[in-house]
Amino acid sequence: MSNQVTSAAPAIPAVRYPDEASLAERVGPAFSVDGMLAARNKTRAAIRDIAANVRPGMVEEDAVTMAKGVLTSAGLELSWHPTRVRFGKNTLKPMRQPSEPGIVLGENDIFFIDIAPRFEAWEGDGGASFVVGQHDEFERCARDAETLFHDVRQKWQREGSTGQALYAYADEVARRMGWTLNFDLPGHRVSDFPHAAIHTGSLADFETTPSAMRWILEIHLRDPQQRFGAFFEDMLLEDAYY
Repeated sequence: MSNQVTSAAPAIPAVRYPDEASLAERVGPAFSVDGMLAARNKTRAAIRDIAANVRPGMVEEDAVTMAKGVLTSAGLELSWHPTRVRFGKNTLKPMRQPSEPGIVLGENDIFFIDIAPRFEAWEGDGGASFVVGQHDEFERCARDAETLFHDVRQKWQREGSTGQALYAYADEVARRMGWTLNFDLPGHRVSDFPHAAIHTGSLADFETTPSAMRWILEIHLRDPQQRFGAFFEDMLLEDAYY
């Protein structure tokens, strides 16, 4: 019998794969903090410029055409989703549903803007609601959509809540405010274009604390009687950016 001792085969290290959260929050090769912030700033400025050109008596389709012109003039002729301006009862509709055609903005009415311009390599995305004339319920809904956005954003900043927890909280607070939250607009990734090549899942389904400058937080409130709605969205960022 041989007394030779054979050495054990070296252990094969376990292959470590990135976790799903890391995969969901990847960025493309052109990602840049300065670029993403520039896209965001241009998006918010364009929203203000579009809103300033909306007038009672306009037909919604004409407002969309005007909005596209504003974006082109700002050097933002490329968009990664359709440019939307929605009037009156069309403010109830999820974004993927087409507007009812021919809606005219009234003297005392509500509308929202939803744009997604590309600035060079980077994706912008933003939305806000506005009221023309005077209407207490419309004004409260528009104000509450933006207020709830910041309430949810600050909960994320303060507590490091998961995406799922943020939208559960948004739903609860929306109900206390007297509105329903539209879960057909559950937040999404944003990045250097195209984010859809990286991740197409929603923020409302994200099981981890979302990172800053990776996600769009969307709040779409609807009147429980289904008469109107209001919308606000922006990039998920800390207080210092507001």
